[in-house]
Amino acid sequence: MDANVAVQTAAAHVGMRGPQLNHIEAARTGLDEIRMRELAALYGCTDEEYLATLAALGASDGRGWWSSHKRRVPAFALDLAELEHWSNRAYLNYETFLIPGMLQTKEYMRQLFTTGGYPLSPEQLDNTVAFRLDRQQILDTPTEFHFVIHEAALLMSFAGRDVMRRQLAHLLAASEKPNVTLQVLPFSARATPPYSGPFLITEPASAHLATVIIDSPGELAFHDLPETVRKFRSRFDELHRLALPPGSASTSSDPYSERDSWGVIQHIKHGLELER
Repeated sequence: MDANVAVQTAAAHVGMRGPQLNHIEAARTGLDEIRMRELAALYGCTDEEYLATLAALGASDGRGWWSSHKRRVPAFALDLAELEHWSNRAYLNYETFLIPGMLQTKEYMRQLFTTGGYPLSPEQLDNTVAFRLDRQQILDTPTEFHFVIHEAALLMSFAGRDVMRRQLAHLLAASEKPNVTLQVLPFSARATPPYSGPFLITEPASAHLATVIIDSPGELAFHDLPETVRKFRSRFDELHRLALPPGSASTSSDPYSERDSWGVIQHIKHGLELER
């Protein structure tokens, strides 16, 4: 928010000098909770959920299960894991040609990283797979997960028929979790403009602190500007609208049921079983 308060005025309000507050605003140094709340009051911020989330993030030393993977995976992967750890409000993920990492099986991962454009040594491959599997532990938290997967990702053959069949079975099982919503964006969807790039939105307890992660070859880009988050949240809402409804094992098996995501995944999986 822009409270139109001069830096020197704000700094004096909390017993600091202007340069000190500049360093804090540039994220070069931290700020204790008391001063943070005093500044928030000066700026007119009264959102307690937002302030409590800021306090919790500020009190964290940045360490977690991901710390044991330091120097084994790239730094941006560790940053992603920390963001996911704090995404206790919502986790929104759109994927185009790959199964979301949070829902991949171990053998699918290995095929993905083996056939990718960035060759890994056997040790790097083991470290990368172990790290991604550890990331999946947050699926067992109360966080609400919502995945929209393009139908193309379900038909990719790089992993091999048997690996893909078991991957699809894993998707169906994951979709039955009470905190997981899984939708398929079909080829028939009339999306304008076409949504070609995968992205992820992590939301901590306060949605105002959400981050957008844009997936690109070899690296991830992190964006937390409110306008960027709003743009991608709006894009995800549109994808949700265009995608097939989730469905489930109990409803999608009805021959008179409308086409839904569970049914599409099951149909493709069944086709792979018939080819055996």
